[in-house]
Amino acid sequence: MRISMVGTGYVGLVTGVCLANTGNDVTCLDTDEGKIRTLTRGESTIYEPGLSELLTKNIKAGRLRFTTDPAEAHRDAEMIFICVGTPSDARGHTDLRSIHAAADAVADTLRTHGPGRAPCTIVVKSTVPVGTTHAVGERIRARVGPDIPFALANNPEFLKEGDAIRDFQYPDRVVCGVEQPFSRAQFETLYEPFLRTGKPLICVDIRSSEMVKYAANNFLAAKISFINEMANLCEAYGADIDAVRRGMCSDRRIGDQFLHPGLGYGGSCFPKDTQACIMMGEMSGARAALSQAVHEVNLRQRELFFNKLLRHYESRGGLQGKRLAFWGLAFKPRTDDVRESPALTLVRKALGYGVECRGFDPVASANAAAEIGPALQICDDMYAACEGAHGIVVSTDWDEFKTPDFDRLKALLREPVIFDGRNLYRPERLRELGFAHHSVGRASVMLP
Repeated sequence: MRISMVGTGYVGLVTGVCLANTGNDVTCLDTDEGKIRTLTRGESTIYEPGLSELLTKNIKAGRLRFTTDPAEAHRDAEMIFICVGTPSDARGHTDLRSIHAAADAVADTLRTHGPGRAPCTIVVKSTVPVGTTHAVGERIRARVGPDIPFALANNPEFLKEGDAIRDFQYPDRVVCGVEQPFSRAQFETLYEPFLRTGKPLICVDIRSSEMVKYAANNFLAAKISFINEMANLCEAYGADIDAVRRGMCSDRRIGDQFLHPGLGYGGSCFPKDTQACIMMGEMSGARAALSQAVHEVNLRQRELFFNKLLRHYESRGGLQGKRLAFWGLAFKPRTDDVRESPALTLVRKALGYGVECRGFDPVASANAAAEIGPALQICDDMYAACEGAHGIVVSTDWDEFKTPDFDRLKALLREPVIFDGRNLYRPERLRELGFAHHSVGRASVMLP
């Protein structure tokens, strides 16, 4: 099948590469000429395990190409996927300008090359407020007129950063919002190679398809905020969130996924999608009170953790002038994405108190440096970041942080203290090793 992907960000690039890998002819479109040149050379513009290899393979096979020309991308496409960014603005409302620009470019190509061609399906794959896909269809129809046929569809993505290739190739389900039988048949053909394990292709109406993504992400975000709220209660009453979690999650109705206490969620999806539900509730009069609470708990979690630093150093002359090592800058492991990263929130707050901040991340250092600027000193080694530091803040749970050389750390640090934002270490073990230790939902270890 001939596929056009509008946008070479996280979703568009992963989707385009994976569809090309099953034999489809895929053209990826982007307005960023530098990005297109980089991708044409076979160099990935994002870090995602397994992506670079598939990118190179399918470019060499001639199934994957990149362009800045909408006409080249859309002229012969049977399906056009719109995968552009839909960030939240300062009010938490979804910014749809890129969606509108993509729709206009599709319409202009259809108007020029559409007469006489077979109808294509225009698929909104970006996460958009309910009703946006139909608005895109109306916008395109207004520009092309009544005589050029096309179909409209929605196809939300459910990719976890760090596991996106596997998630695409072995999905739990594929959701499609369709109106035309031929569009449903196209989706069935397109996704058949990925559903051989018996996972379902779920075809629903377009508005329900748009809402599925928000419902799923808001539920997962709610689980994260819930376990963090329980962790805060554990701290207040002297309980241990690890013990509570084991007892709670043994109930098969509950399970254990997304129920790990820490610094809260970040990234490009959960914060944006939770705020989008709040916004949709405000606009419709169906107030999303639970989504609002989830969002507030998540923001407060970072404040509560930073307060542990303030309290620890209060009797040590305060934070000003201290040096802290930040282990992990991405919002989660296995990605270089620093959008809404709890780590960067903590870094910014520390800088505001006059702290000398040193950071290390296996893959996200460059993005963090671009976001924060020279005030964040980037180190190329996790131990180098700790030299002469007054403490370590563990803010991303990369595997290499889980069993460090504690003797080496103790020799490097001015004060042996770890602020464990991901509960990587057992408090009793840190006590034995002579470290002060502050985590989430568990009693702190204080040095004599």
